[in-house]
Amino acid sequence: MGSARVTASDVAKAAGVSQPTVSRVFSRSTSVDPEKAERVRKVARELGYIPNLVARSLNSGNSFRIGIVLAYLKNGFFSEALHRLSKALNAKGYSVTVYFAGNSADEVNAIVDDLLADRVDGIVLASISLSNTLVSRVRNSGIPCVLFNRGQSDPKTSMVTASNFDGGKRATEFLIAAGHKRIAHLAGWREALNGVERMQGFLAAMQAAGMEPAACTDCHFRRTVAMQETRRLFAQPQVPDAVFVANDHMAFGVLEVLREELGLRVPQDVSVIGYDDAPMAAWKTFDLTTVRQPLNRMIEATVALLLGEIQGENRKPEKVEIPGQLVVRGSARIPVGWHDAEKEAVAGCQRPDPTGARK
Repeated sequence: MGSARVTASDVAKAAGVSQPTVSRVFSRSTSVDPEKAERVRKVARELGYIPNLVARSLNSGNSFRIGIVLAYLKNGFFSEALHRLSKALNAKGYSVTVYFAGNSADEVNAIVDDLLADRVDGIVLASISLSNTLVSRVRNSGIPCVLFNRGQSDPKTSMVTASNFDGGKRATEFLIAAGHKRIAHLAGWREALNGVERMQGFLAAMQAAGMEPAACTDCHFRRTVAMQETRRLFAQPQVPDAVFVANDHMAFGVLEVLREELGLRVPQDVSVIGYDDAPMAAWKTFDLTTVRQPLNRMIEATVALLLGEIQGENRKPEKVEIPGQLVVRGSARIPVGWHDAEKEAVAGCQRPDPTGARK
C-alpha cells in the first residue's frame, strides 16, 4: 500500500485505536499510553503512513517549527548542543530549522526577516553578542524566544546559561590550589556575557588569593586568536605556569601550540584548563581538564521555557543559571589532597573541595 493512500483512519483501524488517538500520537501528546503509542507508530511504519503536517498546522494555527540561531558550528560544544536540543524539540512534536547569523546589522536583519517569513512558533538564540539587536527585533515581532548559553542584560528576555562566574572561579581556585603562581586567562569575548562572567570568576579567585594575573586577554572565543596569544605569552621572559581558557575550542589550540610547537610538557611545565567539556575534551589526544556545562539540564530548561511561552502560559521572563562541574583529566596539575578516589568522583560529576576537604 503506497504512503499517499494511507490515512490516519487506516492506521487507527489496523492498530485498534481511534483516529483522534493516532493524531495525538503524531502530535507527541503525552496523554497517549506509551505502549499504545508505540503500537500506533509500528503500524504506521508498516503501512507507510506519513502524517499530514500541513493539515496539522492549518488546524492548530501553529507551524510546529522552531528556529535555532547559531553563529557557527566549529566549536564542538555547539554541535553537540544542537544535536541534543533538536532531539528534545522533536520529542515534543516540533521540527527544527537552523539559521546562521553573524553580528553585522545586515546579517541580523536578514535572519529576522527569514524567521518571520518562515512563521516559526518559537526561536532559540544560541550565539549572539551583548549588543546584538537580534533579540529586540525578535521580541518586538511577538515570536517567543529563549537565549541558550548566551546571556544578556535584558530583563525582558528568558535565558538559560551555566553558572559561568562560579565555573571560572572554580577552575582558577583549582590551579591556585595546585601551587601555580603565574596564571594567565585567555578570555572569551567582551561582548559575550558568558565570556565576561568567566573572566570575572577568574579575577575574583585571583584577587581572593592575593595574586595578579600573568595575563588576561580577550581572544574573541576564536581558536586561532588563542593560539597566537599563547605564542606571544610564551615568548616572554616570564612565562605562565598555568592557563585557564574560556572554552575548550580555544583550549585545544592552546594545547597544540604548547605541545607541538613549543615542546612543553602538559601539565609538568604548564597546566591548562578549558570550559564546556566538549566531546573532544575526553579524547586522549587532549585529555583536557575542563568545566563541564550541564548540557542536558540547560536544554531541558530551555525547552520548558520556550514551550511555556508558545503555549501562552504568560510566564514572566526568567534567567536560569545551572551549576556545572569541574572535570579533572590530565592537562592540569592535581592539587595536594586530590587522591585517586577524589579524581574519579570529580569525573563522575561530584565536586571535592580544592583544598582536599570533602563536601
